[in-house]
Parts: sequence; C-alpha cells; structure tokens
Amino acid sequence: MAIDPHAKLREFKPKHEFFVGFDSDGCVFDTMEIKHKECFIPNIINHWGLQAVSKYAREAAEFVNLYSRDRGVNRWPALIKVFDLLRERPEVQRRHSKIPQAPHIRKFIASGVALGEPGLLDTIKKTPDGPEKKELERGYKWSRAVNDAIADMVHGVPPFPFVRESLEKLCKKADIICVSATPGEALVREWEEHDIARYAAVIAGQEMGSKKEHLQYAAKGRYPKDHVLMIGDAEGDLKAARPNDALFFPVNPGHEEASWELFFNEAIDRFFAGTYAGDYEKQLVDKFMTYLPERPPWKR
Repeated sequence: MAIDPHAKLREFKPKHEFFVGFDSDGCVFDTMEIKHKECFIPNIINHWGLQAVSKYAREAAEFVNLYSRDRGVNRWPALIKVFDLLRERPEVQRRHSKIPQAPHIRKFIASGVALGEPGLLDTIKKTPDGPEKKELERGYKWSRAVNDAIADMVHGVPPFPFVRESLEKLCKKADIICVSATPGEALVREWEEHDIARYAAVIAGQEMGSKKEHLQYAAKGRYPKDHVLMIGDAEGDLKAARPNDALFFPVNPGHEEASWELFFNEAIDRFFAGTYAGDYEKQLVDKFMTYLPERPPWKR
C-alpha cells in the first residue's frame, strides 16, 4: 500500500482562525550560503564530473540557488538548471566539457512523485538495471552526500533576529507550520536545535511534497479570507502562496534582519487587523522582486 506523503498535512486540525507558513533555509535561518557554497556545490562538482569547469559550475549553482528567481527551488530542478546554464555558456563550450543531460533525472522530476529521498529510492527500486537506474543511483549518491555534508557542517546557526519573537507573538492567534523544500530530517534537527520546533504544528519538508502542496493540504479553504500567510525569501514561496489564496510576506535576500524587524513590529499587527492585503502587501512584494534577477550576470 502506497504511503500518502501528505498524510500529516491532511490530518492537521486548525486550532486558531489564522495560519502562517514559514519557509526555513534563508528565511528563518541564515543557512543558504553555507549549505550551498560548502555542501551542495562541492558535491555537484565532484559527483557530476564538473572538475574541468568548476569555476563556472560554482557561478551557475550560486546564481540558481542564491541570487536569482530560482532561489529556494527544490534541489533536483535546481541541479538541472545548473546543467542547462553550463551547457550554453561559451567558456564551457570552448573547453569541450561534457555536461550531463540527465534525462532520467528530468523524468523523475516530471513524474509527479514527491522530490525527496523516499520518492527517489522508490523510483530506483522500480527501475530495471540499465542507464536509467545508473543515473538515478548517481543522483541518490549526490543527494546523500549533500545531506551528510549538511549534517556534519551546518549547526550552531541561530534564527535571524526577530524570528523567535515573531513566532511567540503569532502563536497566540495563529497556527504555524514549517513549509520547506529541505529534507525533513534537517528541518527537524535545526528547528529542535534552536528550540523553535515547539511553535510548529507540522514541520513539512520535501518528503511531504512541494510547498504549494503543503499549503494546499494544510490551509486552503480551512481559514477565513486573508487569514492565511506564507513567509519566504524566494519567488517559489510566493508562487506557492498565490494558488492557495494565501497572502505573502517577503524576507528580502541580503536584508533579512530588516525584513524580520518589519514583520515583528508592523506586519503581524496588520495581518491580525485585516489591513495587510492590498496596497501594503503589493509594495512589499514589488520591492522583493527587485532582489531576484532572471538573467545571470554573464548574460546581462
């Protein structure tokens, strides 16, 4: 019998009339830089044979995962985006470097399964021996190496200032859920390490589906109009919010502390008072989008 990845979200019972979803990496915790620069990128270069173009692989991966509209996207679509950016870059072409096409990783992404280790392992189990299985296994080894590096390296990074204060202020009137594309084991470890897991009714990672699905199953249609809010630092968080009738509060990349101070001192009160939606939210989102370019610097 297939396991329902959304079960915890479906079973969640609202206790308050407001709901707030929190992204984690780069939003609650200042962990995006260390995770990508020290854990993801070295393993992309090592496991996918990009040593000959490591400089350009690093630039592409940093742009995709940290400094672009794709910031915060699930690791598998992000990996494909890095490959595609590398393949079309003239400096890489002149080196005649073979960049993975990864057709079977693309097929896995398009399959509709939750893009986490359980879904990948189940796909590998069902795949007969051959090139497809070999590529998926290579992907699993890469993903596992990334997770191991994060577990070994990323600790002692506290939440941004005003995150804890905001959670304390919200929890009296709002249900709180962690909504993230990070593996669940890492989320639980980080939220428990800093004693904020107690505020979250559910800590939802990539194994429970996409951020859009997290909000869909936990919040959509279960709260009054304008009583659902998503907090995030990436356009993907905004895109997860909109189809679920959720408002959005942006944590601006590079200006996280100021964003959280504004949220604590002003935006929470507006959310509870019903004056957040409309012009106020639009001004915040418009400013947020200026921090997320679509084109990498080498194409501008």
